[in-house]
Amino acid sequence: MDEAFRRDTAGALAALCEHFGIATSYFDAFGTRREASVQSLLALLAEFGVVIDTAEDARRALDAVHAARWAEALPPVRVVDASAAHWAVPLRLPLAMRTLRWQLTDEAGRTQHGEADAAALHETARTERDGIWLCERELPMTMALDAGYHHLRIDGLPGQTLVLASPGSCYRPPAVRDGGRVWGPAVQLYSLRSPRNWGIGDFGDLAELVTRMAAQGADIVGVNPLHALFAANPAHASPYSPSSRRQLNVLCIDVEAVDDFAACEAARRLVHAPTFQARLAALRAEPLVDYAGVASAKFEVLALLFAHFRERHLPEDGKPDEEGLAFLSFVAERGEGLRQHALFETLHAHFLATDAAMWGWPVWPAAYRDPDSAEVMAFAVQHAQRLQFHQYLQWQAARQLARAGERCAALGMGVGLYVDLAVSVDRAGSDAWTAQPVFAAGASIGAPPDEFNPAGQNWGLPPLRPDRLRADGHRFFIQTLRAGMQGAGALRIDHVMGLMRLFWIPPGRDAHHARMCTTRWTNCWPLSPSRAIGTAAWWSAKTWARWKTRCARRWPRPMCCLTGCSISSAWTSSTAVASSRPQPTRRPRWLRSARTTWRLLRAGGPATTCACASSWACFPMRAPSTSNCSTARRSASS
Repeated sequence: MDEAFRRDTAGALAALCEHFGIATSYFDAFGTRREASVQSLLALLAEFGVVIDTAEDARRALDAVHAARWAEALPPVRVVDASAAHWAVPLRLPLAMRTLRWQLTDEAGRTQHGEADAAALHETARTERDGIWLCERELPMTMALDAGYHHLRIDGLPGQTLVLASPGSCYRPPAVRDGGRVWGPAVQLYSLRSPRNWGIGDFGDLAELVTRMAAQGADIVGVNPLHALFAANPAHASPYSPSSRRQLNVLCIDVEAVDDFAACEAARRLVHAPTFQARLAALRAEPLVDYAGVASAKFEVLALLFAHFRERHLPEDGKPDEEGLAFLSFVAERGEGLRQHALFETLHAHFLATDAAMWGWPVWPAAYRDPDSAEVMAFAVQHAQRLQFHQYLQWQAARQLARAGERCAALGMGVGLYVDLAVSVDRAGSDAWTAQPVFAAGASIGAPPDEFNPAGQNWGLPPLRPDRLRADGHRFFIQTLRAGMQGAGALRIDHVMGLMRLFWIPPGRDAHHARMCTTRWTNCWPLSPSRAIGTAAWWSAKTWARWKTRCARRWPRPMCCLTGCSISSAWTSSTAVASSRPQPTRRPRWLRSARTTWRLLRAGGPATTCACASSWACFPMRAPSTSNCSTARRSASS
């Protein structure tokens, strides 16, 4: 790239990067300032729809950004403190506009009205567009809002503003307030063994684990991400590369615990048949999780249960009964997101059955890559019953996870389930198909070279576009968090830096070209305890690197992952996952020995790791392989 181009575009590129939140430099782990190359900046701007080949392209793109800014009469989102009695909203309106009449509606439907003299408001900027003078003014509001979501509209101005009244911090269960501490196991759910599961840990095993650990004084049980994977391709099994973070992994369903199992003669006859029992015994005996075998067995029986459910609870010639209404209510509550996920699953299975090379929606026929196309709509009508089957599976999974969470509460656990939110989704999955506008399809997230990994890291997952999220009121992001908090008492964010910044790797580049893109939606969390029964927790890669090295010297066997926040020593941290029960001020004696911990876990059940306080120290034992989640070795419980 010639020097003249660099010189002529320097100012425009800097302004464009600032607008889209792309940092042009950063300090690496060694304290060296790293400047982004022009090529990297151009590649990342292209992910925001800004294609620049010449200096004139850069100037036109900057003009378009300014024009779009002035066309936005009301900001899509405004974050305010719920306790603030005074706050303001910036507006861009015609200079000739004199009176502003506004309406502010809360989640309960209550509306407040007001009026302001536009000419009397403070003016911060002015410009002319298409012969009309526009000005930017600040509308002052003098009312404290209840924590939650509010919608501001102004007569005569297009659009509306989602006002997020933030309480200032996440909801925290009483057990973790005021410096309390808790301990509990952190497990990979798929790795749990039991004499009754079907070759993979399920929600029934999770409920049993909760019971055993609560009896020993644990207040928290951590699990890997439970997001939906790919039902039609069970070998695609990494919980950190899910199809959807808004739906659940249906392979976690405890089939024999489905409510209608006892009443479904066909399902019971199949499961109790000697040949089927032999299949289950073989699946349990496998040293590795046989995802294809597990999926085949579970879906065979679940299909029978669904047919029984339709016949008994959703009769075609009659009204649905109470159970049928509960299912229909779940479908209505989960809305379009659930319908589109079910549609994706059905399409994915259809195309894989046609051609094994149809690995994901990017290689589907062009008409089916758009979830709103006429062809997709026609397919949905034609395969309506199959869509309903996948909705039914999500309903059963959600029910069983909720029961595990309810058992935590019934047993008096201070926090309960500690669930995991993956950092992103597979670019060929359900979320990336249904929400294409909010993903940067070509870029990948990762980390630049550091002490932990001198080559850097490329996780191969697409990042979310902050500009599109903001324009849509962060709706997709909020839905993702809400889904992750279902049935949970705590939510681990992988990684917490994603709330403010992520390193993006341009298409076709390696991690050495990672560049930081900033995002600020920290206050877009679900905003009340009734909606956000979750405590935030997170982990630091550098902390993990230091801790892994320290533990490797003492315990040279494989280790599970570490979670926590900026751990200052092996046993303490600044995170506040805590308990109201009396706790020792130092590390409990029984946690000072890995050998003793291993004995405790053997006695307590199929746990794989143990955590003390909030440092979440993980001990060596038969841990799942970190190199390939689809062939993860299951941990032994005895």
